[in-house]
Amino acid sequence: MSNLRDKSLKLPKRKWFTVLDKMIVYELFKTLSSVLLVLVIIIVSRGFIRILDQAIAGMISNDSLLSILAYKTIITSAELFPPALFMSVLMVFGRMYRDQEMSAIASAGAGVFKLYKSITILLLPVITIGALLSIFIAPWAEDQVDKIIKNGEETADVRGIAAGKFSEYKNGELVLYVENIDDEGVLHNVFLQNTLKDSIGVIGSKTAIIKENSDGRYIFFFNGEQVKGKPGMLNYVIETFDEYAIRIEEKTVTTKFNRHAHSVDRLLDNDLVFNKTELFRRFAIPMGALLLALIGVPLAQVSPRGGVYGNMFMGFLIYFSYGNLLRVSQSWIENHTVPFWLGASTVNLILVLLGGGLIIRLVGWEWVKMNIKAKVFK
Repeated sequence: MSNLRDKSLKLPKRKWFTVLDKMIVYELFKTLSSVLLVLVIIIVSRGFIRILDQAIAGMISNDSLLSILAYKTIITSAELFPPALFMSVLMVFGRMYRDQEMSAIASAGAGVFKLYKSITILLLPVITIGALLSIFIAPWAEDQVDKIIKNGEETADVRGIAAGKFSEYKNGELVLYVENIDDEGVLHNVFLQNTLKDSIGVIGSKTAIIKENSDGRYIFFFNGEQVKGKPGMLNYVIETFDEYAIRIEEKTVTTKFNRHAHSVDRLLDNDLVFNKTELFRRFAIPMGALLLALIGVPLAQVSPRGGVYGNMFMGFLIYFSYGNLLRVSQSWIENHTVPFWLGASTVNLILVLLGGGLIIRLVGWEWVKMNIKAKVFK
């Protein structure tokens, strides 16, 4: 009988993944996905307008637009990951405080550290994905975008020139009109007006082609004629030619050092301070996302009448201050104002201290003192 009584008194084992964990993880994941999607669409749409301008100007082929859009989405997702996660934590826990769900959870015996355990279940895989995005995947996407744009600039021929459309070059000094363009890129029935200092030249030819030379972009006319003269005067010259070339764009050599596109191995090859700050920027994304998410739990505490977005303004203030401090610390490191270890650790240390203060405010100073005394004088 005693054995049966002992067995009946055994409590069931606690589940590691509880109903509370499922609810918080589901709400956080759903909100994070929605917030990140909205932010990425807004930022990528604004930045994609500049890419469309380059495509219209003929510097990028239309076939590359979707590829650039996909790469830009990856890059923007990595950059917006910390604010999206921070905002999601504030929104989810703020709503739970407003709807009195936190009071019900606290009455069931689940404290603030139980909440941290619940969000950690989601944070571990999410932060890992964010780290992979910022450290490895986003730089690879930046490199792919640079290659597409560079390849477009090197292979630009008749892009930006459309049949039946007037195209201007050299700030309007050259005006080109093409009646038809075949599949091989040959221009048919071409008209070009060249505004000179004291006269105007008009070139017309049956066919023409665009070529890239070392010193610029040229258009070669075949089997045509050129008329030169001053408007209003009768002394003009008519010339016929078999082949005639004119430069429509000068070659501009620009060297771009996009460290955002460099791989980690390339940044570690030398000890340049700029490479250090780039590594610091990449590692700050997952670290900032983690610290901001942990701060968001006590910061989301609002009164029942405070509304869902009660502390959202304070959250924005903290995030923008954090972002500005990151940029200032990077500039100080690059200018050798502060050593690298100090600039890289100060901002994160400020977040840790802020988070600790908010947690103490949430659980109460008396509770903290009581637990410290219990551990010291036990």
